[in-house]
Amino acid sequence: MQQLEQRLRARLLELEREGLLRTRRPPQGIDLSSNDYLGLSSHPLIKERMAAAVCSLGAGSTGSRLLRGERECFSQLERRFAAFKGTERALYFSSGYLANLAVLTTFPEAEDTIYSDELNHASLIDGARLSRAGRVVFPHACPGKVPKGAFLITESIFSMDGDFAPLQEYAKFGAALIVDEAHSVGIYGERGSGLIEETGIGDAVLVSINTAGKALGVAGAFVAGPAWAIEHLAQRARTFIFSTAMPPAVAAALDASLDVMEAEPERRSRVRFLARYLRDRLRDAEISVASGDSPIIPVILGENDRAMAIAGELQQAGFDIRAIRPPTVAPGTARLRISVNVGLSEDILDRFVEKLCAVYS
Repeated sequence: MQQLEQRLRARLLELEREGLLRTRRPPQGIDLSSNDYLGLSSHPLIKERMAAAVCSLGAGSTGSRLLRGERECFSQLERRFAAFKGTERALYFSSGYLANLAVLTTFPEAEDTIYSDELNHASLIDGARLSRAGRVVFPHACPGKVPKGAFLITESIFSMDGDFAPLQEYAKFGAALIVDEAHSVGIYGERGSGLIEETGIGDAVLVSINTAGKALGVAGAFVAGPAWAIEHLAQRARTFIFSTAMPPAVAAALDASLDVMEAEPERRSRVRFLARYLRDRLRDAEISVASGDSPIIPVILGENDRAMAIAGELQQAGFDIRAIRPPTVAPGTARLRISVNVGLSEDILDRFVEKLCAVYS
């Protein structure tokens, strides 16, 4: 035990020397870092429905969905979400991480090959590693030639860069396309169901993974796709079979979230407008950012210490912004990950840019 303690203490000291030691900091100040793009986590209707469901259905599910944890509200929600995504069925998981592990350890088998973008989320990387299939990691958004029958996995909007995968190009490969829509569901498409809808490639997608704890404002994740694929997941995915079901009240909250998205489409158009506005202001200030309307806007700063120092100055000024460092991003690309949400205003963004400019150089 003593040797283990010494080894781990040495690892922590190494992280501290490299500017990579993490801290847990509660929300404080103007939100420029969360994934609550539509502001639904605090929407009155969603909170009311969730509270009422706790009173009627209890605080916990008491077991996995294959035991006593199943509730009619889960299956009703899955049917509604499948219709929202334009698929035959959907299956609800306790988190996006578990959903991605389920998909990539259940569908690809030993004789298969997974092609994975180098900037994919850690849950996709881990799922591919845990799979028995072969793996090819390709340069960001440049897979080259992907053979028919292979598995191609990608985020639709990348969580640290805010750029889009070339989904229409991928749809032409004839591969089994798996798309993580964590950061696009709720924002893109006529219904708000994501970038798959916006690009019109639904017929080319095997399954999509749709996080419910970001724009939808609650928790968990849906895997959506054809009935045969979803049934296979329900029968074989270990992270579904062996996980306690989410509290039933979460299903009630998500049903309300879909109601709000349907009734208030202006929320997603407002987020996209604010994202364009902030990008324009940053470029006017000669701070390099890509164009577009993704709500994720990285400002690359390079060194870890510089990113931490600038984030600290902005936090002191009342802006809740966080520094992103390796291993989340590549060495030498530490950054501010600005995340735009509907609760912001042009005035707030102007003040943020002014303060950022003051500490940027």
